[in-house]
Amino acid sequence: MSDHLGNAYPGLAGKLRKRSFASLPTPISHHSFEFVAGNRTVAVKHDDQTSSIYGGNKIRKLEYIFQRARERGAERIATFGAVGSNHALATAIFAKEFGLACTCFLAHQKPTANIPATLNAHLELGTELVRYGGGVNRRELFRRYLQNRQVWVIPLGGTCWLGAVGFVNAGMELAAQIESGELESPDRIYIANGTMGSVAGLALGLALADLPTEIHAIRVADNQFVKREVLNRLMIKTATLLNRFDPFIPADLAARSRIVWRDEFYAGGYAHADDATLRAVDFAKENLGLVLETTYTGKAMAALLHDLETNDAGRSNLFWNTYNSRSLPTVGQENPLRQNLPEQFKRYYDTGRPAA
Repeated sequence: MSDHLGNAYPGLAGKLRKRSFASLPTPISHHSFEFVAGNRTVAVKHDDQTSSIYGGNKIRKLEYIFQRARERGAERIATFGAVGSNHALATAIFAKEFGLACTCFLAHQKPTANIPATLNAHLELGTELVRYGGGVNRRELFRRYLQNRQVWVIPLGGTCWLGAVGFVNAGMELAAQIESGELESPDRIYIANGTMGSVAGLALGLALADLPTEIHAIRVADNQFVKREVLNRLMIKTATLLNRFDPFIPADLAARSRIVWRDEFYAGGYAHADDATLRAVDFAKENLGLVLETTYTGKAMAALLHDLETNDAGRSNLFWNTYNSRSLPTVGQENPLRQNLPEQFKRYYDTGRPAA
């Protein structure tokens, strides 16, 4: 069963469809640790396994967004991100799966180890990669790459009310797993908070299922993009539209949500990492068997590890792993596909430093 939201609210399912390409529900694993303060339990929600092709949290959002794009006659998908964006790559992968062309507008970021593999995957997929941000003339760029091309544009991170619905469904999926005995209701969920769509939808889904769990949303991006008031507006809009589709869904779900906003593990910038982040990544690998990265999930794990060590966590805690665990293709230095890479992005392979 993959559509817990639609099954619970048939009136909604008839009006708001999704293209089911995720492998849901994602599994849960359980772990126990001894700290100075005593034994602590941690469950892991494996959204790294949302698909056999490419995992991560973005797949849930794209199920609803791609369906809407198809219904509106789109022939091409376009979206935005940094050069190492998991969202941009997930969009490109599933666009090709469904016969849609894909354009990704990518901005520079601090170099990380995953960027060459991400760019390699785009090259294999034939993604149209476009340098974005900085001094680029956006109007001219959009006219050239979007005009008269039957394009469906997906916002940064897939964050919009339609994308958030994917995580409303995820919240209800978790509630079903609790009801079936796969885990006890967690006191806290720790999840990376980037463009906020996953947090917004998950909070609404838990509220819809009447779960008292707190969501600890670990900010990983600059305040220019990640703001509490923007999160609140997104939640209100999503709840309002769901209620409009099906009046049995309460319109006041946003007011029922339980979100704890966490700023203290930002580590100084997007894709930056500090000692706490690096230690958390190592801890996850050694103790949980998880491969995390330092931009998103490493920071969320740093918050959980801090709270466990200081005896400030809940009695039971769940880490929502949003990072893809599927292998990506490789492209050698001499592969002719490298010719399709924007010149400004080649330095991520050669020196690990972004171009100006």
